[in-house]
Amino acid sequence: MLKYTLLKQDGAARAGLVETTHGVIETPIFMPVGTQASVKAMSPRDLNEVGAQIILSNTYHLYLRPGHNLVAEAGGLHSFMHWDKPILTDSGGFQVFSLAKLRDIGEDGVAFRSHIDGSKHFFTPEKVMEIEQALGSDIAMVFDVCSPYPAPKEQILAALEKTTRWAERCKKCHTREDQALFGIVQGGLFNDLRRRSAQELIELDFPGYGIGGLSVGEPKPLMYDCLDNLMPLMPAHKPRYLMGVGSPDCLVEGVARGVDMFDCVLPTRIARNGTVFTRQGKLVVRNAAYARDFSPLEEGCDCYSCRNFSRAYIRHLIKANEIFGLHLTTIHNLHFLLKLMRDIRQNILAGTFAEFYKEFFANWQE
Repeated sequence: MLKYTLLKQDGAARAGLVETTHGVIETPIFMPVGTQASVKAMSPRDLNEVGAQIILSNTYHLYLRPGHNLVAEAGGLHSFMHWDKPILTDSGGFQVFSLAKLRDIGEDGVAFRSHIDGSKHFFTPEKVMEIEQALGSDIAMVFDVCSPYPAPKEQILAALEKTTRWAERCKKCHTREDQALFGIVQGGLFNDLRRRSAQELIELDFPGYGIGGLSVGEPKPLMYDCLDNLMPLMPAHKPRYLMGVGSPDCLVEGVARGVDMFDCVLPTRIARNGTVFTRQGKLVVRNAAYARDFSPLEEGCDCYSCRNFSRAYIRHLIKANEIFGLHLTTIHNLHFLLKLMRDIRQNILAGTFAEFYKEFFANWQE
């Protein structure tokens, strides 16, 4: 179903292997997000070329369109989207959380209206497991309750308790043997609640654990403090997945605290706005300053975009609303993050992660 092997630890940073039905993932790893069974502006061939090992798809969106039964009829998500490497599906908990004006959370589940056509739907832990098993991902996430930031401790405690009860229900009805089910630790920024959530989920013995409810608007130092307190409690022999985090600095800080897996829409979203990552920080290539800049997006980068095209050309495409421009910025951003994770992994294996950390932040500008 799933096996995690810890190869090397350098401080708290970990290099390992996650074995799944559709292949082995080298960690730490960033997972590009393919919300609608497609990573925006990227083909599976492009994803292979930038070094993607696993991608994430969205249970909520695929349930609404085209429908999980149709995906199952097509042979599952891998066959449907022609991706033969691992896939992780989220549970839809965050999407339901973000639809605050369209949903109502009860003990049994969540009633909500589709953002597409306003139709009424009801997600229970059992329904979510039905959907994720039909999609056939390698890793499925339990249905959880994600609290907003900021929120009163009483509200976060209630969400934590419901998340634990729903995790139990998910585990009881999850039967697909070629799919691993991960629990999700909640608790906001309260260390005692995080500790309680982790302990309750560890007792349920999931093969891996997500860390939810972070990167929802809180300052980064508060997220790091939460991880400092939480990560030592997490099982060393199972993968740890920090959900919804994708800024390069956050990836480095997360790895430094023992995180193995990350995902976020950030690299593809900012790419569509004409912004790219560089080792020095973000570069807004659509700005007028680059109209006659014939250098690549980043000197020394070996992605397809940087090997072949200039900032001036890519800016021209974006200003002219040409789709190819967004394709090129997306290629670069995903290549950048995936190479960053490979470099991190190599330094962990070599025992030089501390030096890498210092060098990275000596160059990085927010």
